[in-house]
Amino acid sequence: MDDTDDTVEKILTSYDSITVVGASRMPEKAAHYVPEHMQGHGWRIVPVNPIAYEILGEPVYPALADVPEPVGFVNVFRPSEKTPDIARQAVAAGATALWLQLHIASAEARQIARDGGLLYVENRCLIIEQRRLGLNAPA
Repeated sequence: MDDTDDTVEKILTSYDSITVVGASRMPEKAAHYVPEHMQGHGWRIVPVNPIAYEILGEPVYPALADVPEPVGFVNVFRPSEKTPDIARQAVAAGATALWLQLHIASAEARQIARDGGLLYVENRCLIIEQRRLGLNAPA
């Protein structure tokens, strides 16, 4: 197992909720069906989207700074060029893990996350990793 595999397993076995930046109301989008899948395996989803009010039965917050509870694990469905700012927001919000979904990667976001002490994964899909490891949310 490489370091990323270790980090993936640590994140999926340590956090029982996922704050999803870029969560979508549209069922055909990965930003909807991936968090929906994770919700179905026991994780609580905290959607972040500036133009929605409810996604997957959960209240939506316009930005990470607006989430009224501790933010631990942040999962990102935004273009790679948007991720450095999201990484800065995650650090400012006190997050401890940042995960950029499949096909999303940024050297700058990686550096910001590492400098902030966050666990970091990029270019990996939560569904693929959850299935590969056969995990449900930690109790």
